[in-house]
Amino acid sequence: MKNARTSGMFLIVQGTSLLKIFAALSLFLILVFSISGLLTSLKPQYRIMSSSVNQAATNVNGELLFQLMGWENHHFLKVENNWASTPKLTSLVFKLSSNINLNDPRSLLGRELPGFYQFDGKILVAGDGTNYTNMPIESSPPIEIMKAEREAALQNLEGLEKPSNENPSPSPGQTTGDRKVVYVYFTHNRESYLPYLKGVTDPDLAYHSQINVTKIGDQLKTSLEDRGIGTSINKTDVEANLKKKGLNFARSYQESRLLVQEAMASNRDLQYLIDIHRDSQRKDNTTTTINGKSYAKLAFIIGGKNPNYEKNAKLATELHNLLEKKYKGISRGVIVKPSGNAVYNQNLSENAILIEFGGVDNTFDELNRSADALADVFSEFYWQAEKVNQDVDQSTDKQ
Repeated sequence: MKNARTSGMFLIVQGTSLLKIFAALSLFLILVFSISGLLTSLKPQYRIMSSSVNQAATNVNGELLFQLMGWENHHFLKVENNWASTPKLTSLVFKLSSNINLNDPRSLLGRELPGFYQFDGKILVAGDGTNYTNMPIESSPPIEIMKAEREAALQNLEGLEKPSNENPSPSPGQTTGDRKVVYVYFTHNRESYLPYLKGVTDPDLAYHSQINVTKIGDQLKTSLEDRGIGTSINKTDVEANLKKKGLNFARSYQESRLLVQEAMASNRDLQYLIDIHRDSQRKDNTTTTINGKSYAKLAFIIGGKNPNYEKNAKLATELHNLLEKKYKGISRGVIVKPSGNAVYNQNLSENAILIEFGGVDNTFDELNRSADALADVFSEFYWQAEKVNQDVDQSTDKQ
């Protein structure tokens, strides 16, 4: 009798354990499916993606890893005595998990305040005088400007009919022949400059259908082709197309994207895409003097939400470095825009960049000099890259 009771109790205990295991497993599965459903129901910008993981990983640099190792082995901390105080674990975990830096309010405000993303960005490479107080601003024209049929009268137009020939380039030793390898276009084609708009002093009103950033394209095209680099330029009035389709200014990149795709489909020789803009900053932030002459500063803008981000940034950085060597102070640096549009059609090519030419107060004398400077260093970069590619091809053929 005693053995029978003991055996019965054993079976009861075992049955209870199995029920607990089954219940725990069921709860675990429900939890997994619930979390999975929650993550997939989030909007794309809030989902955990490789880019999110990469951005979190960039906060973990070599110094931090050394300090983390030092928590376990204090000999590591004796290697370098100039480090800042060891970060608190709670602050580190909060920053990595929430992507909010308590020392940088923009990391929170940029996601909470409407339109704040326009002033957000990361300085990948800082040019002379560039900091987070004077970064390029991509502003949009007031609604009344978009809808108005009338626009400001023009002034100071003498000598603007043809591209400047102030610094003629020597005859190129190399040429792309009939191939057009550079494509220049203008997403915000009506961005203009105050010195040419009679009676206009408000930077937000610096827009015009005739005198605008497209004239810089003329100078850049001429200067590049003088150096043997075939260039195609598209001066389509994107803003006019937006009006016809009833679209707002925020859809500008969607409209210019169609132009770029069409160009790429019709010309397989295109290698580089350059979108020319004008910054909204004032003259003290957008102008420099080189050898006694005034130049409009250039800012390279890279969209942080496109798969070509690293290669686009590499191209911009190389051009920035070349400019620093030959035209010290002309480049404001390379700025990455992580929010807002943050693509800028740069996902169409590994060699796509957006360049801000000067600001609202610059003149075309200054802008044309900068276009010549850019063409100068770009041609140096281009022909060096072509030489490398030819050497690689010849090496491959020999094998």
